[in-house]
Amino acid sequence: MASETIARSAATSLRRRLVLPLLLLAAWEVGSHSGLVNPQFLPPLEKVARVAWQELASGELPHALATSLRRDLLGFALGSGIGIVVGLLLGLSSIADRIFTTWFNGLKQIALLAWIPLISLWFGFDEAAKIVFIALAASIPVILNTVEGVRSTSGKLKEVGEVFRFSPLQLVWSLYLPSALPSMLTGLHLGLIYAWLATIGAEYFMAAGPGIGGLIISGRERFEMALVMLGIVVVGLVGFIVDRSATAIEHRLVRWRNA
Repeated sequence: MASETIARSAATSLRRRLVLPLLLLAAWEVGSHSGLVNPQFLPPLEKVARVAWQELASGELPHALATSLRRDLLGFALGSGIGIVVGLLLGLSSIADRIFTTWFNGLKQIALLAWIPLISLWFGFDEAAKIVFIALAASIPVILNTVEGVRSTSGKLKEVGEVFRFSPLQLVWSLYLPSALPSMLTGLHLGLIYAWLATIGAEYFMAAGPGIGGLIISGRERFEMALVMLGIVVVGLVGFIVDRSATAIEHRLVRWRNA
């Protein structure tokens, strides 16, 4: 009985979430067919679907998506690793906090796209520069949330560590990291989203090449708006899947905390 109630509740929730996307698709279709919007600028859905099939059949779309995802994951792995290390350093060391936190707080106010000229100057316009840019985007929320998680560690837990005479490494591994895990997971979740957005930004503003951003640029240059809209839809779908997957993993990993 309880499982049936949960299933009905989930189905109702899903229907409610689908209302707005379906309304937007209906408005898109009506607008492109009724003449309210020039179909050259907003192609009908069937044309976008036809272009999607052509890109899938030719292998261009899978190749572009695979390239973007590989770039995204490499940048995220690099940025999250650096973010966790820097966050632990700032959260645990009062000396590092006094020296670096003020500078970090100032640097994080700079718009991410403003770093592109400097990154391009240092790393060129090729793959390395794109991955560095993605890593920079992913690292900021990871650093902030790791610092917050470490500093919010309960004083009672610290007393337990003192009673058992934990070494500094034991304190970090057995006390600070488990306590900071929920906040760190939130930072990693945000880092995943930022990394995907930065992936498209890097492909769009740096040297053109394979990737979803390159697909959108190709459609813009040839004035094939169906290809542009296809790229935008793919970006949105991947972002949605990344967000929902990260949310599910986050809930599973911190289930012990709720218990």
